[in-house]
Amino acid sequence: MVLLIRAVHGLLSAFFLSCIAFVYYAAIADVDSPLVIAAVGALILEGLVVALNGGDCPLGGIHRRFGDEKAFFELVLPPRVAKLAVPALGAVAALGIVVLLLL
Repeated sequence: MVLLIRAVHGLLSAFFLSCIAFVYYAAIADVDSPLVIAAVGALILEGLVVALNGGDCPLGGIHRRFGDEKAFFELVLPPRVAKLAVPALGAVAALGIVVLLLL
């Protein structure tokens, strides 16, 4: 079950990272499409959920419930860096949305 949860978490992370990348691409290439609105909406929704969870990824509780004590980003990053991943990616996403709105 832990591997399944990690796989789903990985897919969600890949989705949100692709949303961030698409927002920056849309800002640079001046793309105007419903996909841009969907990507921005997904990032804003994710940001609200993370904020309501005290700045932590809400899936961490699900991991722990099934006995996985290792934070998701600690699977690929050192613990000190992994702790900064969610807030750093949130800031990168927010900056991308601001850039998109200004250009």
